[in-house]
Amino acid sequence: MGEVTLKTENGVGTIEFYHPAHNSLPGNLLRELKETIEDCDRNEEVKFMVIKSRGERTFCAGASFTELSSIESLPQGKEFFMGFARVINAIRSCSKLVIMLVQGKAVGGGVGLASAADYCLATKWASIRLSELAVGIGPFVIGPAVERKVGFSAFSKMALTPDEWQTAAWAKDHGLFHEAFDSLAQMNEYLDTLIEKFNSYNEEALIDLKKVFWEGTEHWNELLEQRAEISGRLVLSEASKNAINSFLQA
Repeated sequence: MGEVTLKTENGVGTIEFYHPAHNSLPGNLLRELKETIEDCDRNEEVKFMVIKSRGERTFCAGASFTELSSIESLPQGKEFFMGFARVINAIRSCSKLVIMLVQGKAVGGGVGLASAADYCLATKWASIRLSELAVGIGPFVIGPAVERKVGFSAFSKMALTPDEWQTAAWAKDHGLFHEAFDSLAQMNEYLDTLIEKFNSYNEEALIDLKKVFWEGTEHWNELLEQRAEISGRLVLSEASKNAINSFLQA
């Protein structure tokens, strides 16, 4: 279920993902999202990208719990979490700036997506939470992206308080969101202005800025794979399986 769509207009590649379970991301959607980002990067007509999800109050619920509950081996578990690693690395390594629109709540992997963006706009409804520890794992794969944006102290707070929501204002104060608006309409109006400005800038300068923004992350292909293996191992534990099954039965 779910889909990833791409619309290209006026130098902007707009990627939208959707899943009926609160825009959660099973493996097939993670693969489609990664491939669409790479296709956009190769498209010479695209100057920069916008990534968003469908709906008004939920940006992304993170990993698919249904798929997590079906994992039965370490290779299978590692491969699932590599889906998030590949999307983050696709955003990191592409040559074009990526703007993320976070219109509502973001959990786990959804926070990781927002953290990977070069520029992130949100609404006041975009509260965030790293819920992984509550289901027996941890925010290992997305951790480098989140920590890079909010800092070690804020990341550790979120990682160790999986039941606590942080507000959009908190996320903006800690550098995850660049702007937070009172409504979806205001966010979209600002996006239009931002697109107009970006289109007026030297494309070569934007590409070079992207490289500068991500200096020091060249080892992330290996790092995130190592983190995916940790998550893949932990999701097989009895504690994790019990927590995931309890969530599904709630």
